[in-house]
Amino acid sequence: MDTSLVKAAEVLAGSRFTLALTGAGISVESGIPDFRSAGGLWARFNPAEYATIEAFRQDPHKVWRMLAEMDRLLVRSRPNPAHLGLAELERLGYLQFVITQNVDNLHQAGGSQRVIEFHGNAATLACLACHAVYSRAEVSNQAVPPKCVCGQVLKPEVIFFGEEIPPPVLAQAHDLVSLARVLLVIGTSAEVAPASMLPRLAKEHGATIVEINPEKTRLTDELTDILLQGRAGEIIPALVAELKRRTTDGWPPVTGCSRSAPRPG
Repeated sequence: MDTSLVKAAEVLAGSRFTLALTGAGISVESGIPDFRSAGGLWARFNPAEYATIEAFRQDPHKVWRMLAEMDRLLVRSRPNPAHLGLAELERLGYLQFVITQNVDNLHQAGGSQRVIEFHGNAATLACLACHAVYSRAEVSNQAVPPKCVCGQVLKPEVIFFGEEIPPPVLAQAHDLVSLARVLLVIGTSAEVAPASMLPRLAKEHGATIVEINPEKTRLTDELTDILLQGRAGEIIPALVAELKRRTTDGWPPVTGCSRSAPRPG
């Protein structure tokens, strides 16, 4: 068995508070290309023209050409073994929260209960004029772009370039990261601020960084303690299996290890 996987299982079993930070890479196996990949949205839609809040305010009909394509991908996608494995880690008490940069709702669909949506969720839409909020199901029969009852074009509740992370979300993420004994960094190179600061903050507070990515990233040499290189859909289930095996073999977590999730703030 891979010694890195064994070591990762050991630190997870001994951790009193573990977080996962996930990015686009975890959802690639669900059929959602990384926006920046050759087959991603940015290959066809210039983000400066389609993904800024200024672009949406100026021409929401144009921006919805990109959003409609994104929506088609999200509607077809399903949780993959990586999402299901993280939900299982939470159920077993080895994972306290997921902080995700994704807007696809796949963590929740996969069974995770404690998810911090750093960049929002495309499953809900809001009106910038009257602030009404709709679920995707409520507007599914409308033409594109969907509109509010007040007549304005609706915007998915995702963070566009030029928008701030909501202060309560940012504060909660920082509080959780400062408590982490282990941070799983999965499917992200963590190069886009402010999410890029979370692994560094965790490290500064003494966390062990376990990176799960198909390729090495800038984090690998700078912050990562344990690298599990490969597909998250294979590695996370293997990690779950190793933890279950060790528990069955009478290898309990460290005495006093918390299995509840403190809620900062």
